[in-house]
Amino acid sequence: MARLSNNYQTEGKPPMKSTGVVRKIDELGRIVLPSELRRVFGIHEGDELEISVSGDQVILQKRQDLCTFCGAENPEIDYKDRRVCANCASELGKQVRLEVKLPDETTVGR
Repeated sequence: MARLSNNYQTEGKPPMKSTGVVRKIDELGRIVLPSELRRVFGIHEGDELEISVSGDQVILQKRQDLCTFCGAENPEIDYKDRRVCANCASELGKQVRLEVKLPDETTVGR
């Protein structure tokens, strides 16, 4: 049985529910994750999934130790359940400080 998780710590959480979706493994050992699961778990093309085993279960977990924006390993900042490296956080801070010119020449800081 395969289980998909977006959180490394599962203790104290309700058991995973079956989606009722069955997929065959192709000749190269691949399976296709349904689009609904990819959407719910925020899995996009190119994302890395960690594969682990627990008893008779194969567990897929989206890697949580990568920066949401650039993919740098071990990002230092947690923001709204997302991991962000210091460089990306700095760039985001600069974006927030940008000023916007309105049509009447009034300047408003974001």
